[in-house]
Amino acid sequence: MDLTSVPTATDPPPVRVAVDAMGGDHAPGEVVTGALRYAREHPSDQVLLVGDEARVAKAARTLPPNTTIVHASELVGMDEQPASAVRRKRDASINVCMRLVREGRADAVVTAGHTGAGVASAILNLKRLPGVDRPALAVQMTTQKGPFVLLDIGATTDSTGHNLAQYAHMGSLYSERVLGVPRPSVALLSIGEEAGKGEQRVQEATELLSSSGLNFIGNIEGRHLVSHAADVVVCDAAVGNVTIKFFEGLSTFIFDLLRAELRRPPRGPLAYLLLKPGLDRIRTIFDYEKLGGSPLLGVQGTVLITHGRARRRMVSYAVAVGAAAARARVPDLIADAFKHERRGRPHPPAGEDAEREQTVAPVGTPVESAS
Repeated sequence: MDLTSVPTATDPPPVRVAVDAMGGDHAPGEVVTGALRYAREHPSDQVLLVGDEARVAKAARTLPPNTTIVHASELVGMDEQPASAVRRKRDASINVCMRLVREGRADAVVTAGHTGAGVASAILNLKRLPGVDRPALAVQMTTQKGPFVLLDIGATTDSTGHNLAQYAHMGSLYSERVLGVPRPSVALLSIGEEAGKGEQRVQEATELLSSSGLNFIGNIEGRHLVSHAADVVVCDAAVGNVTIKFFEGLSTFIFDLLRAELRRPPRGPLAYLLLKPGLDRIRTIFDYEKLGGSPLLGVQGTVLITHGRARRRMVSYAVAVGAAAARARVPDLIADAFKHERRGRPHPPAGEDAEREQTVAPVGTPVESAS
């Protein structure tokens, strides 16, 4: 989430953020350090560091007054099957975080751990919102016209047309109420612009969205993403995850080429001096760490999943995004929108959906920094 695009209150209410201190490639050290940075900069908010008490305390050294360690004796590894590990390890840090929200002791969860474990734990502990079949991970993608919302980018694969239509509703609400976009335009990511083009689920979603009351503009192709063709773009998790990973890899490739050329003597270093102001502006636009992470939409609580590679700077932004999402009360907005939806089939049990969940990869980010 780009916090610069989020409308903020003059005197925002304090929130409590549970941070999965054991989740991520650099946990607990980098995660704890990043969370403490946020805690010191926002003394009115509470930060709960969840994980092995001894290891978290060692990483923290000293705790600010608004920070508490909550012990969790287990963790879910990146190489474990997420749904079964979440069920088996009741005292895993991600489960403890979710229970803190469920019990009203925290307002949001932030994790850099296994994406699948985060999704499965949210479904099992917090449950889906009434009327929501499957949750979706949303991310803001950067364009010259500002960020747009892309979902689903990794919560569950094999979506139906009905699922895609629900993602569109949730993404539209998120764009309107959190990002302040009036009547956001919504599009389906497909293999062609023409109506009726694309796989069966895209065609089904097109039919549902055409009569949904949303500002649905039809299909767009991958080439349209960089031109901000819509405020909300909807796709299956596998498509969404491949898309953001492609953007990430492409931007890294371009910046690597640029760095190599600017180091090439004799003109490269001189060109760098002349171009530096513009390059700094571009670096700021493509600073993916500031996005913090991806909100999981459709569960009964605020859950923010950030990159597994996140270090302290990105973690501090992730906690800020989690706090902002908690203040926006996104789950309440989605629940209200879905309250009157008439469904044609029974809601699958939460456990069944968690087993069915197939996360395609840890949450990625649209672009890499040029630094």
